[in-house]
Amino acid sequence: MSQLDKLVGLLDLEQLEVNLFRGESRAIVGSRVFGGQVLGQALVAAGRTVAEDRFAHSLHAYFLRAGDAEAPIIYDVERARDGGSFNTRRIVAIQHGRPIFNMSVSFQIQEEGCDHQLDMPEEIPAPEDVESEVDLMERFRDRMPQHFLDTLIHQRPIEIRPIDPDDPMEPEPVAPFRNSWMRTRGPLPDDDGIHRALLAYASDFRLLATALLPHGRSIFQERTQMASLDHAMWFHRPFRMDDWLLYHMDSPSASNARGFTRGHIFSRNGDLVASVVQEGLIRPRDQD
Repeated sequence: MSQLDKLVGLLDLEQLEVNLFRGESRAIVGSRVFGGQVLGQALVAAGRTVAEDRFAHSLHAYFLRAGDAEAPIIYDVERARDGGSFNTRRIVAIQHGRPIFNMSVSFQIQEEGCDHQLDMPEEIPAPEDVESEVDLMERFRDRMPQHFLDTLIHQRPIEIRPIDPDDPMEPEPVAPFRNSWMRTRGPLPDDDGIHRALLAYASDFRLLATALLPHGRSIFQERTQMASLDHAMWFHRPFRMDDWLLYHMDSPSASNARGFTRGHIFSRNGDLVASVVQEGLIRPRDQD
């Protein structure tokens, strides 16, 4: 079974009751559940309770406690509203009898209306002209902590190609902007819910770390305690996760040990398909 098949399987929840689902967990680094996993699974759980003609257009989530990667997660879905055009769901993720995460999701039917968007950033190289994150990290193998290498130096289900890579162990302070191409390592079925759940999963990669760029810090140095606090996402237009998407990230502010970050996600032909906002803890463990 490929890594992509395993990831798709991770998002295929077991239904326990009408509004109750169970998902397995998987560690990426350390013993905590990756935030993107909970986002993706919660979105799948909510989607199982609406009609097939309804599509998730926005989600708003809070991470309450660190998830245990060795234990399954229960997703309790509340059917808050079923309207003619919109459906609203509230989801609580539970482990060991306590909520670790909650999220609200809004679904909508397809409708015609006004249409405009921001332009895709200019002078972005094609994904074929950019090295993968795996190849880039190979250069720093001798200087990186082993537990990060175990995660990074192998074929992951979602390929990321950073456009402005830096030295992960000795980064220079730069403006808080980051661009990456990403897509799944293989074709996916024509299931809109899977593509949206996988994009929610991938939207948590590298986003909060954008707030470290002006400070010459990197998650790989282990000098900063980091954790996602909240995450919001809007789906604007159709897309496929098995085709290249450009993830344009920035960080307008960092203060009070928190970093505020945003992301715009474009298809290869320039369509703005989704937007993301996240705030997270970025607490220095040392003093410069």
